[in-house]
Amino acid sequence: MRDVLDQILEWYDGGTTFGLATVVNTFRSAPRQPGAAMAVSAQDEVVGSVSGGCVEGAVFEIAKQVVETGEPSYEEFGYSDDDAFAVGLTCGGILHVYVEQVNRQTFPELREIAESVKAREPVAVATVVGGEGKIGSRRVIWGDRASGSLGSSGLDYAIDDDARGMLAQGITGQRRYGLEGQRRMEEVAVFVQAFAPPPRMLVFGAIDFAAAVARVGKFLGYHVTVCDARGVFATAKRFPDADEVVVRWPHDYLKDLTVDERTAICVLTHDPKFDVPLLQVALRTPAGYIGAMGSRRTHDDRTARLKEAGMSEEQLARLRSPIGLDLHARTPEETAVAIAAELIQTRWGGSGQALTRTQGRIHGPAS
Repeated sequence: MRDVLDQILEWYDGGTTFGLATVVNTFRSAPRQPGAAMAVSAQDEVVGSVSGGCVEGAVFEIAKQVVETGEPSYEEFGYSDDDAFAVGLTCGGILHVYVEQVNRQTFPELREIAESVKAREPVAVATVVGGEGKIGSRRVIWGDRASGSLGSSGLDYAIDDDARGMLAQGITGQRRYGLEGQRRMEEVAVFVQAFAPPPRMLVFGAIDFAAAVARVGKFLGYHVTVCDARGVFATAKRFPDADEVVVRWPHDYLKDLTVDERTAICVLTHDPKFDVPLLQVALRTPAGYIGAMGSRRTHDDRTARLKEAGMSEEQLARLRSPIGLDLHARTPEETAVAIAAELIQTRWGGSGQALTRTQGRIHGPAS
């Protein structure tokens, strides 16, 4: 829903009723992940996508019906690869889509949820989408409070606990419980959409390549920070796509940050006086991606200096250097694409090869 939030808020604030279709579960090579959304207004305006085009026509008709009747709908779209082209879902995957009517009466918490998302405050929305529970009942969970009910105190307690864990990991998905929140039971299907703050991209080195990396990082959904000790280069004017530009010694700045597994650290300075102390800090964090720019000679020299500084082989094995996939990139923009490609590969586990040389699923399982 994050992708369509601005548009649906305009409808919502204007008193418009609309249908909101959300992917709540996927199997095999599904084109979109849980949380992908498409909205249809009473005036037949459409924003967003649940399948990249495969089943949007069918979802559009269902959403119109939901707008008229107010009755939510849970739909499954998915066919084998052999007959997918004949029936519409061309990827051969399976999508479960929940469609609900939304307005200020049916979803009174939407405005507060949107404000939390824009303020980068964690918030999760849990909705009963199937099973024996009350379909459409909703509970909203923030860090220290919750509102609404899924039908029983036991179920509310279980979902509060799970939703906060999902927020911590940035995971959106479907869970099943007993009517009183019992684990390992299948009576109630609950979809939890976790609006965790966006992952961070930390770009060190205020060079022309950093501007392109900041741009592509923002495009991929990161909260981007550019940091450099040289104030003459580290300016907001030079990096308009960055969320923030920091003038500070990189290793000192990184020491003071909270870094998690979703954080990407891109070291672009290729200057030992910046790189070595910075990477000593970075390689001790749980960051999911740590890459450093430079030639192979620069990499060898940097690795030797890091070993002299006491970094272990295990720590050094986490460093992706030279940074990016092998695309023979030359320009800052091409290099940024190579780095983005490696970030995506790190997240989803792809081979990095051309798809024409691979077999099996195009969209791997969500990690």
